[in-house]
Amino acid sequence: MSALLVPPSRVCRPGNRGFALCTISADTYRAFLASPDGAAVGAGFLQCPSWADVKEGWRARLLGWGPDPEAGALTGVALVLLRQFPGTRKYFAYLPEGPVADWSDPHLDDWLDPLLEHLRRAGAFAVRIGPSPAYRRWDAARLKSLTGPGRRLGDVLASEVDPLGTAVAERLRARGWRRCGGDGTGEGGGRGGGGDGDAQPRHVFHVPLAGRTTEDLWSGLNQEWRRNVRRAQKEGVEVVVGSAAELPDFYRLLGITERRDGFRLGRSLAYYERQYAALNAEEPGRMKLYLARHRGEILAAHTMITVGRRTWYQTGASADHRREVRPSNALQWRMLQDAHALGAEVYDMRGVPSTLDPEERTYGLLRWKLGTGGQVVETLGEWERPLSGSANHTLHRAFQAYLNRR
Repeated sequence: MSALLVPPSRVCRPGNRGFALCTISADTYRAFLASPDGAAVGAGFLQCPSWADVKEGWRARLLGWGPDPEAGALTGVALVLLRQFPGTRKYFAYLPEGPVADWSDPHLDDWLDPLLEHLRRAGAFAVRIGPSPAYRRWDAARLKSLTGPGRRLGDVLASEVDPLGTAVAERLRARGWRRCGGDGTGEGGGRGGGGDGDAQPRHVFHVPLAGRTTEDLWSGLNQEWRRNVRRAQKEGVEVVVGSAAELPDFYRLLGITERRDGFRLGRSLAYYERQYAALNAEEPGRMKLYLARHRGEILAAHTMITVGRRTWYQTGASADHRREVRPSNALQWRMLQDAHALGAEVYDMRGVPSTLDPEERTYGLLRWKLGTGGQVVETLGEWERPLSGSANHTLHRAFQAYLNRR
C-alpha cells in the first residue's frame, strides 16, 4: 500500500512574525508550487504531493506555513514521510529534498522551530531534511584534467563555493543538526553519488539551459558525445516517448544495466509503475519514458521528470548488445532538447560518484556525464536531529542501530 496521506488539520498553530503552520490539502499545496512564490523556491519532484503515493510503508503529511495556510497564503510547504519505529507509536520524519522554503531567510527559526514542534506533537522522535541550496560546484572542463589514482572530488578546488549553502550549513550545525554523510566529501557514494548516510545523492550533475540555444547545447557536448550522437543518427536509432506499456521493457533493461555496472537500486517493476501513474495523475506528462529503438528493438530506456522550470533525468537502462550504435547518447540528446523546449532552466542528471580515479568502476558514470559539459554540484546533503526529550534521543540512537543492521 502506498503512503497514507494524513488529512488536513482544522487547527493552525501560530508561529512568529504573524504566520501559522498546519496540515494543508494537496490542492492548496499544488497551488503554492504553481504560484510565482512557490516557483521561486523551486520544489523538486520528491516534494510533490504525488510522491506520497509512490512510497510504500510510510505515512505522509502535507504541511504549509504562511500568513493564512488554509486560505492558500503560504511562504513554504513540506511533504513529510513518517516511518513508524517497530514496536512503538513513534515515527521517524523524513523530508526528501525538503522542506520547500526560502533558505536565504535570515529568520530560519521562525518557520523551522514550528515545523519541528508540529512533528514532535505528531509523534516524531527525529527528523531528516534535505535543504535545497548548493554547497560547491566543479566545472566539467576542470575535472576532466584533474583525474588521477585515488583522487576524489574533495581533493580538487571547487570552481565555485555557494555562500548561501555555506551559511545554511553553519546555521543548521549551530542548531544541533548533523550532516548525515559527514562534513567531508561524502565518499562511499557509489552510483548514486550520495554521502554515507544520505538517502538522496549528494553529488549531482547539472547542465545549465537558461539563456542557451540548442546550438549552444550542441557545442557544449564534447567531441566524443557529438560523434556518438551522429553515429546513432547514422545507424538509424529512433528515439520516441513511450508509455506505461513499455515500463516492463525499461525494467528488463534496468536489470541488465545493474548486473553489468555492479549496482543495485532495489526497485520493483511495481514501484516504477506506481511512480509513473502517480506523477502523471498529478500533472500529465510530468514523468516521461524515452525509448531508443534500433531495427525494431528497444536498446535503451530513460525516464525524465519535470516540475516547473526544473527537469531531471532520473533513471537510465540499456542493453548489453549493439552498444556501438550509441542509443543512450541519442536518448540524452533528445531529452536535453525537450527539456530546453519546455523552458527548463537546468537539466539535472542526478547522482554521480565522488571518485576521480579512472580505475574505479563507478568513474565511468561520471565520465559519461562530464561529456555534456555541465557541472558537478555538491548539495548540502541530508541533515538529521532528534527532537527534544531524552526518550526521543534514545529512540534516535536505537533507530540508527536498527538501520545499520538492515
